[in-house]
Amino acid sequence: MKLYCDPISTTSRPVLLFAAEHELPLEIVHVDLMAGGHQDPAYLALNPNGVVPFLVDGDFALGESAAILKYLARKTGSGAYPTDLQARARVDEAISWFSCQFHEVFCMMVCYPNMGVPKGMDPALLQGLKAYGAEHAPRWLAVLDRHMLGARPYVAGEEITLADYLGVSYVLLGELAGFDFEPYPNIRGWIARMQARPHFAEVFERFFGMAAFFRQPAQAA
Repeated sequence: MKLYCDPISTTSRPVLLFAAEHELPLEIVHVDLMAGGHQDPAYLALNPNGVVPFLVDGDFALGESAAILKYLARKTGSGAYPTDLQARARVDEAISWFSCQFHEVFCMMVCYPNMGVPKGMDPALLQGLKAYGAEHAPRWLAVLDRHMLGARPYVAGEEITLADYLGVSYVLLGELAGFDFEPYPNIRGWIARMQARPHFAEVFERFFGMAAFFRQPAQAA
């Protein structure tokens, strides 16, 4: 199997972490996003969406991080995607929540604007986006902290699931914005548990380096 990805990609890291923990025999093909590798004609011929990650397993190809995670979990029989109907539905619910409600407000309106994304946006509109995110992100963080986690170690229960692999990558985008998670003790505990996993540091190394770079102007000020 080949995985086309870039560790600076928010959606690549969940697959890379899952694969490392499960010792999957993946051939990692680096698609350098900063160099525009996702728009290279050869890559677009393979994946017309021009995004990562992208999995090729023989003559089968699959995009979208959540779909790839589920495919790999089923292929390996991983308990991170439980077979029980209701337990699996709870994981699917959390994955959809992170990908929709949480990503839309926290990632798109709080985190990415601090990287100047989307590029070329009118500064006034960008500030409006940031203001909306700052106002509304706490609602979704409170849901994660008090209801999805609460006293549980992971977002879908007592054991790690695909929702944790995906969700922690989204939540840690707050590093780009210097986001303060102090009001959310259950989130902080969950992040600490994920960061303590044996392959976390190597998978997230380039991301934390990038986050430190984007925080430099704020520190200098």
